[in-house]
Amino acid sequence: MDKLILRLQQNEITEGEVYKRLAQISKGSNQKVFEQIAAEEFSHYQFWKKQTGKDVPINKFRFNLYYFIIRVFGLTFGSKLMEKGEGQAQKVYAKLITKYPEAKKILEDEDEHEKKLINMIDEEKLLYIGSVVLGLNDALVELTGALAGFTLALQNRNLVAMAGLITGLAASLSMAASEYLSNVSGEGEIDAKKSATYTGIAYIFTVIYLIFPFFLFTNIFVCLGVSLFNAVTIIFLFTFYISVAKDYDFKKRFLQMVSISLGVATLSFGLGFLIRKFLHIDI
Repeated sequence: MDKLILRLQQNEITEGEVYKRLAQISKGSNQKVFEQIAAEEFSHYQFWKKQTGKDVPINKFRFNLYYFIIRVFGLTFGSKLMEKGEGQAQKVYAKLITKYPEAKKILEDEDEHEKKLINMIDEEKLLYIGSVVLGLNDALVELTGALAGFTLALQNRNLVAMAGLITGLAASLSMAASEYLSNVSGEGEIDAKKSATYTGIAYIFTVIYLIFPFFLFTNIFVCLGVSLFNAVTIIFLFTFYISVAKDYDFKKRFLQMVSISLGVATLSFGLGFLIRKFLHIDI
């Protein structure tokens, strides 16, 4: 039992230091949010210190890991990921309530108050996440379908790569322009230029990642297989990010996106076969 309490004590001091560091590098409302959470974590640490009578050092590995994740992937994502990592700790807290009634208040803080505070974080990454989703979704569906169709219709990896690249880059410009026009007259927080930029960059990144296998492998069907695998990888990573940052159902959204992208690719593959057969195209 003492080891469990010491581990909880270390978790509290470690996360308190992470939030303290975030407060130091943040401004405005974000700074206040992180200061409140840090103070809460330190108060939890002090409670457990009274029970153990020991000082516990921070876990430097966890501190550096979460700080890195937050700096790279954003405040909201990193903070919520850290809170999700406390699931096991909350189970331990539940076991300790009978012996330490005060632990119930700490458990409630961990489960409710901090989550509410984290949802108050003001972050540009989340403000424009819809633009990124638009760029990724459209690129995944359109390009996986196009590459599948080109693969069977053309059966030449260089031609497929060239056609896919032209199609993808042209579509990225079109999507960015459409996103700009849809927001340019808006009166909300969304900046039309930034929104268009996020959409275009997400689209271009997806295009490059899906097409590069056609420059690496010689067998065109291997190229297509790797490209589809890359598409599923992008869907997995981005869905995980969104599910953590926005509290969405990961499994439901992941399966939905994979089904749509691979379904379109399958239909396009069949369409490429029919076009090649009935138009008697032989390249």
